[in-house]
Amino acid sequence: MRKPDYPDADPRRWSLVDTYFSDLLCADDAVLIECLERNSRSGLPAHDVSATQGQMLAIYAKMVGAKRVLEIGTLGGYSTIRLARALPDDGVVVTIEANANYADVARMNLKRAGVEGQVDLRVGKALDVLPGLIGPFDLIFIDADKPNNPNYLTHALRLARPGTVIVGDNVVRGGQVIDAVSGDANVQGVRSFLELIAEEPRLTSTSVQTVGEKGWDGFALAFVER
Repeated sequence: MRKPDYPDADPRRWSLVDTYFSDLLCADDAVLIECLERNSRSGLPAHDVSATQGQMLAIYAKMVGAKRVLEIGTLGGYSTIRLARALPDDGVVVTIEANANYADVARMNLKRAGVEGQVDLRVGKALDVLPGLIGPFDLIFIDADKPNNPNYLTHALRLARPGTVIVGDNVVRGGQVIDAVSGDANVQGVRSFLELIAEEPRLTSTSVQTVGEKGWDGFALAFVER
């Protein structure tokens, strides 16, 4: 096993580094801070991406010249705002949220951010909504219930084009992803998702571990080849 160059197992320092990076490079503005505060007041779980992760998604959108983005899992719309701001004026984020109460909060946040005209918010279970969507999408962000990740990947491939980037969040799960016999349906969903990515000849992919304010996790990144 490779010896770490910079070993440190202190989650407090991970969070402080996240704060340093976000404050320096991609700090939340007043609208994004208000979004997170409204989410908290409304009882939404604190599952939003961090500022650095949100900026990463926005940069991916710009890198691929995205005009159409699909987001599976809206929550309160924090990542949706970050993505919508990265698009040209004629771009759109189609985002899916299963919880109607969460969707109501997201609508308020999107309106306050001034991006509601660029966001098509669909309310319902993703597996009910996805069959009715027409691609292609340039960037697809999968951040919903993990047991259905394999199904979401199947739909993502149908809705993609050569050059589409697919991002799957929360794939490390505090290291539990390596437990092949885990009884956690989230872990098994992620493992099946990653295995399908690995077996799919149209995809060039990787996965990156992260530490930070959200603990030890990471994301999968896949590029749709010609």
